[in-house]
Amino acid sequence: MALPLLSGTAHAEDCYIAVPPPPVDTSEVPLPGQPVPEPVPVPETPVGGEQLGGCGPAFPVYAPAPPAEISAASWLVADLDTGAVLAAHEPHARHRPASTIKVLTALVALRDLQLDDTLVATQEDANQEGSRVGLAPGATYTVREVLTGLILRSGNDAAHALAMKLGGVEATVDKMNALAKSLGALDTRAATPSGLDGPGMSTSAYDLAVIFRVAMQNPAFAEIVSTHQAFLPGAPGGPPLEVWSDNQVLRAYPGGLGGKTGFTDDARHTYIGAADRGGRRLVAVLMRGENQPVRLSAQTMRLLDYGFELNGAPVGELVTASPAPIADVQPVDQSVQAQSEDPMFGTVGGPLALLAAAAAAVVAAIAVQRRRAALARRRRSGGDDHP
Repeated sequence: MALPLLSGTAHAEDCYIAVPPPPVDTSEVPLPGQPVPEPVPVPETPVGGEQLGGCGPAFPVYAPAPPAEISAASWLVADLDTGAVLAAHEPHARHRPASTIKVLTALVALRDLQLDDTLVATQEDANQEGSRVGLAPGATYTVREVLTGLILRSGNDAAHALAMKLGGVEATVDKMNALAKSLGALDTRAATPSGLDGPGMSTSAYDLAVIFRVAMQNPAFAEIVSTHQAFLPGAPGGPPLEVWSDNQVLRAYPGGLGGKTGFTDDARHTYIGAADRGGRRLVAVLMRGENQPVRLSAQTMRLLDYGFELNGAPVGELVTASPAPIADVQPVDQSVQAQSEDPMFGTVGGPLALLAAAAAAVVAAIAVQRRRAALARRRRSGGDDHP
């Protein structure tokens, strides 16, 4: 079953269903000679269910209202195992992901690289803007170690190092976007592996929940994201680099499983947090939030509490499927073709795989005329939402 696409901008002025909010800086101005990307097409039918497509909240009948402290423009709470969306607020509104997109970067690396593959950090890695884990030029790291720095400390240096191992920044972004499309994450277009704002960057709370759910089915990712402390190689001849998780849900919330933080001037604060309570695993995703009236990590915890209390019918579902082969992105060497030693997507699939494949085919086949986004920015980043 194909998903038709709209050429209009339904509800765009209300809750940014078509394009993210206007930028505040110049970080998305394309390089000279490069076109401004057209907005990602909007599915005619909201992925995951009709209740997820509007502007405003969606929660079960007779359920209590969502927590009043939530300032995020868009959010979603879902069951990691069943995929049931328990409650949401404008989950398909398009916003910039900031460093939460690193979960998608990690998925590509886990698919295309072996965890014990090695790379040597470069000065270019170390010079990346924004948050860095501290990769030392000339030091050798395993892919697992670099992924640890990517997830625990949101290292843009780690994102760049992985991208170069995967064939370069442009090739990695292409792989990220192909994977997102194959998963049915149709609001998503990555512009950078790190989450630094770039031309056409877009995702949604719904898509990030889909991507994170798939990532948590990979044992290596689930282990890394739940790690509180790790030691990475330091500079040649120097002491090890101590790394702590920056995710407050992991550190302070009972049953916390980890997640991902993010911040740029244009994205504002973004957050993914997951937790287990009595064998029930939930994920909360918040986008375009502010640390008012409480920090976004605290807002995430409020939403997790709210989700664990809900027992009504779900308002939608996370539609995920195993990714189709990516034939249009060629690795530069044989090492890029190596597969992860862990199964990436578990047993999700079956009929949903047909849905995602059909959706991807429609997205690729239909040229939709859309208004151009007001993109006039240069790349600029802020630090992640460290507790």
